[in-house]
Amino acid sequence: MLPKTFPTLFRYSTKLREIRSFIRPLSLSSDLAQQQSQQVDTAENEGSGWFKNFLRVRTLPTSSESHSSQLSSKETVNELQVHCVKPECMEAYLKQYNEFQKMIHEKDWGAKLVGSFTVEVGDQDEAIHIWEYDGGYPALNTATVNYRTDKDLIEFRVQRNKMLRSRRNQILLRFSFWPTEMPDPNISHIYELRSYVLKPGTMIEWGNNWARGIQNRGTNREAVAGFFSSIGDLYAVHHLWAYEDLQQRKETREAAWQRPGWDKCVAYTVPLIRHMQSRILIPTPFSPLQ
Repeated sequence: MLPKTFPTLFRYSTKLREIRSFIRPLSLSSDLAQQQSQQVDTAENEGSGWFKNFLRVRTLPTSSESHSSQLSSKETVNELQVHCVKPECMEAYLKQYNEFQKMIHEKDWGAKLVGSFTVEVGDQDEAIHIWEYDGGYPALNTATVNYRTDKDLIEFRVQRNKMLRSRRNQILLRFSFWPTEMPDPNISHIYELRSYVLKPGTMIEWGNNWARGIQNRGTNREAVAGFFSSIGDLYAVHHLWAYEDLQQRKETREAAWQRPGWDKCVAYTVPLIRHMQSRILIPTPFSPLQ
């Protein structure tokens, strides 16, 4: 017969083996983490390469000015409208929206349609419209109040809403450093809307880097507009690019990496991004941007 203490000792021995098996992976993980940390330190100390720039997020001095006043100097605001259309209603929707934008221009409320598109690559059955309000927020407020109260538009809203699955908008300001030259109106284009959600507090750094980086990107008048959100989803950025086709887009983007400075722009701004999205857009027949 086994002594009474033997089962107890056996249980202690088993528990000790379990603890050792748990500690060993922790030790290995710690060794691996230390090794990876040493590799990062080595990479950071090897000159001023892309990897070093990627890891470093520069700090900026505090300022008594708002981000809007530092990044945008124009008394103009824009509205980005995203309408998710029922697939079977897209043709009827575009026909009706064409009549709507004509009506808005005739009423002369200070609202101007800048671009109107459908999404070719991205979330399907989306229509995207960019409006401009020259005169800033007072012009936006006037147009909004008139839109809600004008009797001519009541029936329009009723019929339009039947064709939509959802809709959303943002109020945007233009980056003051962005080129103002528009695409060649004699050439048809596709457009790319690249949208970014940034870490809060990084908008100034984004703007400072892109103010330099845009000089290394623009070669074929492809930089159409750069916006950042003022009302709606905050710390959102939208860059609108124009290309003749997807092949030119590929060649233009690849050529940018051959010019000094573009790699630094990417290296410094990628760590600021929380989410990014790319849409390929096709202009509607009534879009001012073609």
